[in-house]
Amino acid sequence: MTAPTDTKAPVTATNFLRNAIERDLEANTYAGRHWGGSPGDAAHHAAGPLDPAKIRTRFPPEPNGYLHIGHAKSICLNFGLARDYAGVCHMRFDDTNPEKEEQEYVDAILDAVRWLGFNWEQNGASYLFYASDYFDFMYRAAETLIERGHAYIDEQNAEAMRATRGTLTEPGTNSPWRDRPAEESLRLFREMRAGKHAEGSMILRAKIDMASPNINMRDPAIYRIRFAEHHNTGNTWCIYPMYTFAHPIEDALEQITHSICTLEFEDQRPFYDWVLERLAEAGLLAHPLPHQYEFARLNLTYIVTSKRKLKQLVDEKHIEGWNDPRMPTLAGMRRRGYTPESLQMLAERTGASKSNSWIDYSVLEGCLREDLEGKAPRAMAVLDPLKLKLTNWDEVIGAGRVEACVAPAHPHHPEFGERRFNLTPEIWIEREDFEEIPPKGFRRLYPPQAGQAGNMARLKYGYVIECTGCEKDAAGNITAALARIVPDTKSGTPGSDSVKVKGVITWVSATQGIATEVRLYDRLFTEAQPDAGERNFLDALNPNSKRIITAWVEPGLANAQAEQKFQFERHGYFVADRVDSRAGEPIFNLAVGLKDSWAK
Repeated sequence: MTAPTDTKAPVTATNFLRNAIERDLEANTYAGRHWGGSPGDAAHHAAGPLDPAKIRTRFPPEPNGYLHIGHAKSICLNFGLARDYAGVCHMRFDDTNPEKEEQEYVDAILDAVRWLGFNWEQNGASYLFYASDYFDFMYRAAETLIERGHAYIDEQNAEAMRATRGTLTEPGTNSPWRDRPAEESLRLFREMRAGKHAEGSMILRAKIDMASPNINMRDPAIYRIRFAEHHNTGNTWCIYPMYTFAHPIEDALEQITHSICTLEFEDQRPFYDWVLERLAEAGLLAHPLPHQYEFARLNLTYIVTSKRKLKQLVDEKHIEGWNDPRMPTLAGMRRRGYTPESLQMLAERTGASKSNSWIDYSVLEGCLREDLEGKAPRAMAVLDPLKLKLTNWDEVIGAGRVEACVAPAHPHHPEFGERRFNLTPEIWIEREDFEEIPPKGFRRLYPPQAGQAGNMARLKYGYVIECTGCEKDAAGNITAALARIVPDTKSGTPGSDSVKVKGVITWVSATQGIATEVRLYDRLFTEAQPDAGERNFLDALNPNSKRIITAWVEPGLANAQAEQKFQFERHGYFVADRVDSRAGEPIFNLAVGLKDSWAK
């Protein structure tokens, strides 16, 4: 690989991570590193040239579920920092837990990262890695720790280990197996690998300090027995490394400089450093070693991001799958209509800090509105249709004729072109645009009242009309509104503004419009923190988080492509569903309204 060509100084807001990177670059902390062309131990990298990447970061999800909005922040941070500082970001799967990991999740994660706008290929090289590719080295590292007196085989059961671990205020007590000879631990460890011992019968533990004030340093487990098939290595292994042991090794083999984690891993950093230093002392790894940094995860109101809880929503069919548009997964948000740019905007605006805080969901929605405002073409749609009959059509327009209307595809971007549709004798309007007995201040259509003429309003891109009455069925329900066209008031024609009106009505032709399914999505939970404390998060599910209606849209929307986004005038931003839409038969999902409907 050659050094990245884009070395421009970043123009984004600074934060403690950027400050740390800039200090390291100024001090040439990692300038002497070598890169062997692929992950490897100290000898492998020493044989390679100086590393052309100024920094190396990584995004290391476990493939046990779909990525969610919290992961989007980590993706933007890691890939973004590597981009801004002439570095490389590795895409790595932390697949050390075979019982929960599946190829489906691997594929979904790669798809989500690409969709978000990032790539792990640079200058002809791929930086896609799997922790399971390092199992041989991890096993070798574990044997080295045993041989050097830093690890031992413990035969206590899980309950006994918990009992001897101690508490936050009391030290732990040594295992009866802690001082067994290294040769004996090495023999047992090799027998574990050979499948000669049952799950739970023994475990490999690091030998550190059972009296440490940091519980994570009280002889943590580093290898356990699991007779489970792995998605990548099959049945090659029946022992697997613990994440806290594998993580620092993965970073070191990949020459990661800045290992960026969320705050819950802060207490694990001493063990991270301990593992790397012990292996460097043994000559397996070389200095400078990776350094771990922790930032506050993205806490967004009205969602849950626990993979276990998200999986529960899927398994118990509270939603329709991982890509349900109500889910905070990237697959669900993409289907809902969120854009990569809106999620990148959220990540940038929420920044990276060491303090946990809650971000209101409306901030995310605001990012989407801001992004779509300038790029989503407009269209008229009627979501709650009431028929409007133009009673003097034949006299003003002519029997059997239609009136051509033209509107900009976007009011501020003439380069988007125009949209064309016809006004016809019968159209659909929103039911709320007609009131038989109008409330005070009502500006749209109502029939004559107490000797006064019916109210006037403008059909957007069309004529001014005057309401004359309505039609009802036998039960007294209004089935149609009636109005007359005011001649010579067509939008865009001379004298069209001669009649002043205060109300403007969106509409769709009843004969040429397209009837389509529209899914009105809302927040999945009614509580800002649905899983706070001991609360059962399912109790906060919003029973009205999805409504399906039949709406009428402009005829041009029949050709909407999957994932194409529009602003339905007056209503909000909608997207053609990427799963269920078919050619000529789009289904539209509400992405976000024009205003925050949850604002207090």
